[in-house]
Amino acid sequence: MAVQKHKSGFVNIIGNPNVGKSTLMNCLVGERISIITSKAQTTRHRILGIVNTEDMQIVYSDTPGVLHPNYKLQQSMLSFSQSALSDADVLLYVTDVVEKLDKNEEFLLKVRQAQCPVLLLINKIDLIDQPTLEKLVEQWHGLLPEAEIIPLSALSKFNIEPIRKRVVELLPVSPPYFEKDALTDRPARFFVTEIIREKILLYYQKEIPYATEAVVELFEESKDKIHIKAIIIVERETQKGIIIGHQGQALKKVGTMARKDLELFFEKKIFLEMYVKVEKDWRNRDNMLKAFGYQVSD
Repeated sequence: MAVQKHKSGFVNIIGNPNVGKSTLMNCLVGERISIITSKAQTTRHRILGIVNTEDMQIVYSDTPGVLHPNYKLQQSMLSFSQSALSDADVLLYVTDVVEKLDKNEEFLLKVRQAQCPVLLLINKIDLIDQPTLEKLVEQWHGLLPEAEIIPLSALSKFNIEPIRKRVVELLPVSPPYFEKDALTDRPARFFVTEIIREKILLYYQKEIPYATEAVVELFEESKDKIHIKAIIIVERETQKGIIIGHQGQALKKVGTMARKDLELFFEKKIFLEMYVKVEKDWRNRDNMLKAFGYQVSD
């Protein structure tokens, strides 16, 4: 009988902002790894979600949406997306039925030149009828002729299984890259900051969420509870006032929302303290970006 060889590989999820990459990532991994909101630029880092079986390890990678950077933070976000093109064993290029096909021709050209298999995933197909979908598939086939096209609805988990099956088929034979019990390459503190950022994105409007970052100053874990002290970084005093709100009510509300999700995530009681601090123009300061784990170009 033939010996089953172990398969491993990096499956990188790329695409423009707000097409459903993080929702897809969480569906494929089966765990809530990436934060999800309806706002663009929710994902700032490259986040790995690892799926293990006895004879296979799939390392999924969620990336920030591709954009034209206006400040150094966005340059770092773009570098995460571009690096995903070069180190993938399989590329999942996610689009949806709403965005224009020529939205980011420069990045699309790089996808076309990729040296690995590409699955083009058309998300949100529940928003259109069958003839419109067929026309869209034909148009995308013209733009990325080498790609395999799979329509899906990540939100309703439609067609997730065929994507998962095809990914497994395309994985190279390789030993695992991570320990077999690993779910992600990120430490617990990272998910605390991501959950806090998600609640800020959901609760505040306009530019406020994009000018904030969360930092964990204290993470003390005991058998049945975790004590967390987190700081929300903003760029201006006026933003600090908005984050805190009248008599601290806005910050209290965000803290309550975050604590509930953190208790679900860690399956423990959470004691969460949050403070707000001003770091002027942090999105353009190399030292701040490095401290927050972003790539900074020399």
